[in-house]
Amino acid sequence: MGLASQNFSEEDVLLEHGTIHESPGGQYSFRVVGPCCRLFDREELPWPCSRLAWKSKEPSWKRVGCRFVPDIATRRCPSYSVELLQPGSRPVPTLLTLFSNRFTPAMQEWWYSRHPRSKDESNFSP
Repeated sequence: MGLASQNFSEEDVLLEHGTIHESPGGQYSFRVVGPCCRLFDREELPWPCSRLAWKSKEPSWKRVGCRFVPDIATRRCPSYSVELLQPGSRPVPTLLTLFSNRFTPAMQEWWYSRHPRSKDESNFSP
């Protein structure tokens, strides 16, 4: 089953804070706290880490670049900080990535932009 045959909806709006939604499979509900960018912590890599660029091993103290980088597995789909709502128990805070929804190109640029103008404080919503 290829990507072309899967049903993805294009996401161009943010889920509102405090709204309650059902999970894509209908197994639980969640309350949206807010959108978030999932980051990969390079310090969690095992020692020594393997670098594809140099085809060699290097110890963790010689790693070059940012410690936190956007998680490439989730860059095309929206991620939210949510509270899982289950009957009879307390809300459980967690991060949820909606892989069944895909960003439009404009929304992906806003969510995971590398441009300096995206760091402007006035750029809090698309």
